[in-house]
Amino acid sequence: MAGIAEKFTSLMARPNEDPNDAAAPWYIKYGARVIGIIGAFFCILFGLYNCISILFANVSCLVSGILQIILGFLVMGVEAPFCCMFIDYVQVVSSKVDSRPLWNRAAAYCALACVPVFICPGLASIFACGLVFGCGVLYGMIGLGKKASREEMAQRANTQQQAPNGNNKPIPSNIKSNLVQNAQPMAVSGAPGFDSNV
Repeated sequence: MAGIAEKFTSLMARPNEDPNDAAAPWYIKYGARVIGIIGAFFCILFGLYNCISILFANVSCLVSGILQIILGFLVMGVEAPFCCMFIDYVQVVSSKVDSRPLWNRAAAYCALACVPVFICPGLASIFACGLVFGCGVLYGMIGLGKKASREEMAQRANTQQQAPNGNNKPIPSNIKSNLVQNAQPMAVSGAPGFDSNV
């Protein structure tokens, strides 16, 4: 069992990736890759299905299917370059994408996944492109980084409070708002009457 896990992690590891990097939990990093690979496979499969719609003279779904196939091959080349070993430049493109910040990949996946759905909003487009969109969302979460602990956030909030007028003086924590204390109760009026003297 350990041999299978090592083989899987060696296949999923990126060329420039540090295995000890704790920027994100392993299940989110590998989950994003797996969702991207599955989404790319379904984009190619359902893109071919959408291309068959040309038999029914549905040109918009044909264009959507072609875009889905291109998106599927693009995501497959970036997320799983070992699946495209027969194409020479896939490793070069994959290493260039890996050198960019993760938010770039997240934005590209989310934007590119929306285009085929807008052109031909069908179940095949929504499912396949939704997986690629979910992969982009996961990469966006990884790009944001870890959340600070509660103590760190409270300490930063206490030390970096600034006055509303732009001064750099810290606001004392014992200031109370007069707006809420001086609030007047709302008047209750009855239903609008009907004047019968008119």
